[in-house]
Amino acid sequence: MPYAAPRPCNHPGCGALVRDGSSRCDAHKRVERQESDAKRGSSHERGYTAAWQRARAGFLAKHPLCTRCNAADQVEPATVVDHIKPHRLKDAMDSGNEAAIAAARALFWARDNWQGLCKRHHDIKTASEDGGFGRR
Repeated sequence: MPYAAPRPCNHPGCGALVRDGSSRCDAHKRVERQESDAKRGSSHERGYTAAWQRARAGFLAKHPLCTRCNAADQVEPATVVDHIKPHRLKDAMDSGNEAAIAAARALFWARDNWQGLCKRHHDIKTASEDGGFGRR
């Protein structure tokens, strides 16, 4: 299999050659990931508290199978409680708008907005909502 031609890292001012076909060298991939994580906030900042962990465990106990796999007559355990409609609680909290925070919090805790998914289906759903893998 042919290798990609080396190209310079596309981070401004970096001349490191990248040989793996990506656009950034390892150092700048790490920086980009850290910046993305900082914008995203911690799981607690996004609403995933101890109360959420307890609610999540209870939901998965009652709904142990991935809904999408089940719809395709496949049996796969659900490992993620997905919010069917994204709540965007952190965005609402960052805005400071009390009405938006209340609406996002209500959507976050609305059990009819939850579904159990396997990791594969959750990753696919999240990528389609965010515009692709790694694009939040």
